[in-house]
Amino acid sequence: MTRLNSRLQTEPSLDQKHPLQLKALPEGGRGRSRRKQIKRHWQLYLVLLLPVLYLIIFKYVPMAGIVIAFKNYNVIKGIWGSDWVGLKYFHQFFDSPNFWLYIKNTLGISFYGLIVGFPAPILLALALNEIRNGLFKKTVQMVSYAPYFISTVIMVSIIVVNLTPNVGMISKFFEMLGMSNTNFMGIPGLFKSIYVWSDVWQFTGYGAIIYIAALSGVNPELYESAKVDGASRIQKILNIDIPSLIPVSVILLILNLGNIMKLGFEKIYLMQNPLNLSTSEVISTYVYKVGLLGSSFSFSTAIGLFNSVINLILLVSVNYIARKLSNSSLW
Repeated sequence: MTRLNSRLQTEPSLDQKHPLQLKALPEGGRGRSRRKQIKRHWQLYLVLLLPVLYLIIFKYVPMAGIVIAFKNYNVIKGIWGSDWVGLKYFHQFFDSPNFWLYIKNTLGISFYGLIVGFPAPILLALALNEIRNGLFKKTVQMVSYAPYFISTVIMVSIIVVNLTPNVGMISKFFEMLGMSNTNFMGIPGLFKSIYVWSDVWQFTGYGAIIYIAALSGVNPELYESAKVDGASRIQKILNIDIPSLIPVSVILLILNLGNIMKLGFEKIYLMQNPLNLSTSEVISTYVYKVGLLGSSFSFSTAIGLFNSVINLILLVSVNYIARKLSNSSLW
């Protein structure tokens, strides 16, 4: 392993392989150089223009609507004609008797899903990378990718049908083991596990694609050096594969933590029933019920804005910590 470690330390980075040499431009020459570059590659800038316009029109322009979080929105008066109320709806949300319950449920499901769901694609990618039987490897990949293409409505239907007492396959299985017939969807304590583990089943295969791509880019000479040094498979994984996955893992972890308060509304809402509401009611479902069903647009906008601000703070904080600890970050 000594030779392998020395090779890992001396392996040139991408920047060292392709050093970028910057030439000093004369004063006033940068603008002309930039215009020449745009003129020379105008096709690329034209392609870039379409997604930029999409972001501006459909993402940034609608953000002006968040102003109704600080107004008593009236449909007749419109957004700009409605009366200002300051932070009234934020205080109303913070003083809500169920405020901490929604925060607890949202964070509980999010962190549970992150702890279980984040390492699952990495483990699958490492396992697939070690499989040498091509047919078996492709079969495992196809089977693990397939659930990703199932729609949320169908996925929830599968879950509910299989967990239905007296009829569902899982209920029948437990009944065969001599256990009592149980309505799993009606037990509040099981809701988080059902939600998280069904997500793991649905998204692990698809999430492993990016890690498999990262592993395919590892220098084969590292494996040959490890083989010469007599390294076992576990040692290859620990000393070559996992260090190669760290940069992409850090980036994906930052993105996941930036969406920690943004749970998938559709699936949770479809899985809710009156029996599990104490653990399944999260901020996104509460916003839907208050905003659309209750027609309280200003109140629901204030909750959504609070949610987005928390996500932004988490994203910036985690990105800063990751940059300090691993030199891998979004910016």
